[in-house]
Amino acid sequence: MSDSRYQIDVSVVTRYLPEQSLPEENRFAFAYTVTIHNQGQLPAKLLARHWIITDGDGRVQEVRGAGVIGQQPLIDPGASHTYSSGTVLATRVGSMQGSYQMLAEDGQQFDAPIAPFRLFVPGALH
Repeated sequence: MSDSRYQIDVSVVTRYLPEQSLPEENRFAFAYTVTIHNQGQLPAKLLARHWIITDGDGRVQEVRGAGVIGQQPLIDPGASHTYSSGTVLATRVGSMQGSYQMLAEDGQQFDAPIAPFRLFVPGALH
């Protein structure tokens, strides 16, 4: 949505979790920290999430649910909400992307896109 009232910027930082991974069993754990910044003109509440998780073999898992980590934060204009979560892949490399369903203070619902980002074991990408 290009309306300046409804502008949400999403940034993600990822981290491999060797202590929670079992490479010999094809279990690779990753943490990700998401910062959701309201660059719009109205407060907006995060209602739901939709993730598309793709492993290195092309297997896709979709995750939908209310809020994030049990919260539905209201984010004021100029403010941010940051949270951390994680996922487990069967491969050393994968990606995630998706969207947040938002509700602006004026009743307008809109999607905030989450651009694709990579999950990878250090050294797995050249």
